[in-house]
Amino acid sequence: MERPAPAEVRMSQAIQPAHANPRGELSAGQLLKWIDTTACLAAEKHAGVSCVTASVDDIQFEATARVGQVITIKAKVSRAFSTSMEISIKVTAEDMLAGTEKLVSVAFSTFVAKPVGKEKIQLKPVTLLTEQDHVEHNLASERRKVRLQHEDTFKNLMKEGGKFDDPICDEEGTVSTRGTSVQSIELVLPPHANHHGNTFGGQIMAWMEAVATISASRLCQVHPVLKSVDMFKFRGPSTVGDRLVVKAIVNNTFQTCVEVGVRVEAFDCQEWSESRGRHINSAFLIYNAVNDKEELITFPKIKPMSKDDFRRYRGALARKRIRLGRKYVISHKEEVPLRIYWDIGNQVSLSDGNVEALKSLAAKSGWEITSAVEKIKIYTLEERDILYVWVEKHVKRPAHLAYHLLSNFTKRPLWDTHYTSCEVIDCVSEDDRIYYITCPGVNNDKPKDLVVLVSRRRLLEDGQTYVVAVRSVILPSVPPSPEYVRSEIICAGFLIHATDSSSCTVSYFNQISASILPYFAGNLGGWSKSIEETAASCIQFIESATDDGLISML
Repeated sequence: MERPAPAEVRMSQAIQPAHANPRGELSAGQLLKWIDTTACLAAEKHAGVSCVTASVDDIQFEATARVGQVITIKAKVSRAFSTSMEISIKVTAEDMLAGTEKLVSVAFSTFVAKPVGKEKIQLKPVTLLTEQDHVEHNLASERRKVRLQHEDTFKNLMKEGGKFDDPICDEEGTVSTRGTSVQSIELVLPPHANHHGNTFGGQIMAWMEAVATISASRLCQVHPVLKSVDMFKFRGPSTVGDRLVVKAIVNNTFQTCVEVGVRVEAFDCQEWSESRGRHINSAFLIYNAVNDKEELITFPKIKPMSKDDFRRYRGALARKRIRLGRKYVISHKEEVPLRIYWDIGNQVSLSDGNVEALKSLAAKSGWEITSAVEKIKIYTLEERDILYVWVEKHVKRPAHLAYHLLSNFTKRPLWDTHYTSCEVIDCVSEDDRIYYITCPGVNNDKPKDLVVLVSRRRLLEDGQTYVVAVRSVILPSVPPSPEYVRSEIICAGFLIHATDSSSCTVSYFNQISASILPYFAGNLGGWSKSIEETAASCIQFIESATDDGLISML
């Protein structure tokens, strides 16, 4: 049997009927209890003193587990700071009869060491044994930065969101969230306490999840499935004898998911008689829902009515942006290469497929605006685990000029700081070229390189739209270099549409791959303006170009 790492703890539990929800699956509340216990034990194993939960964030539920299966929770200290630690958690489910195992959940907790008396705590560094330990150790620092700047980022996004128009309340099919409000009360008894005498954090999270599930089910009218938790933030302790009031309400919906906000207030006897509670916890839970065929259902759009409705509605939009940005710093997923080999004998099919893929991406529905600054708008779209980005720019130059400028990728480094160099490897045809691109590193990573096919076309349907499509290809003559991390563009490019004879709309689309996401993460999360800055630079590049300069390029 594999030995745990020095700061790692493992817990295995057989799922009993008492642990299950009405669907016969392990309830999320029960899993949260086990996660919190395991993470606490890992923290205390490293610290050598008692530890308390500060937050549990970025909980992702990848799959469900059923009665009869065995859950294994691995909790490990990924990095220790002066008095706090990040604990990485991985949950798997094993089916003994089928002999299969699957990933159920991943999460990150922050625990704080409790000093003994007046003695100051200075935690020892984590022993790094493997290359993955070093990766997680570095990413833990990035995740901590995101946590520490979360409040400021959220406030800035709320201020920015206030510039958008109010949601259209009269749109057909919209619903109010008033019917989703839920309130419950729990009396903290001795079995609910942890080994410090305070209310067990896992128990509080379980109560919050139960109330949030009721709220979500009132909107979708089927059993909702918890997909992720934005953050359980522990603001203060509660003790045996306290009354905990748990409130939940739907904040907003996003196609096939819904955000539910939960707040917990604690009251001792005197506070209870005076209706004066202490805000001790809050969280935002994201649910999906499925029909009888196990297909995801689409939630109705929310109709904000009151000032508080609008605040919660916009808050959910801001948190969604932050969640998108955190995708890179949550984990370091290995990318599965597409393995699209360039074949001169199949040139027409590959080039036309490149263009059609971009047209299909642009035709997708459900895009949601995340940022609007003057002539630039940014939209995002999530389909299961795939993220798409659309950047729309209004340019005061003719469409054909923008088309010729943007289709020449050797000029890309002039306006896009994400490109260090770009050189032509092969002029396949007048409208198809293969380029070798290098990009700067992000977060102390190695610089990246790409080999891409760029296919440009003027669409004949209306004669006013131009396409510049980009996708990665494998060229044996340009093997990966040890100086760079070979990366991939799955589907990206420009759609340029003439609005009149002297102006156009330039839309940039990208299906975000794991290797490209670091360049977008900060912007999507709200703590960077790199996309807006690049878009503004692109506009300036096109608008400052002269016809003489264009002729020299052709």
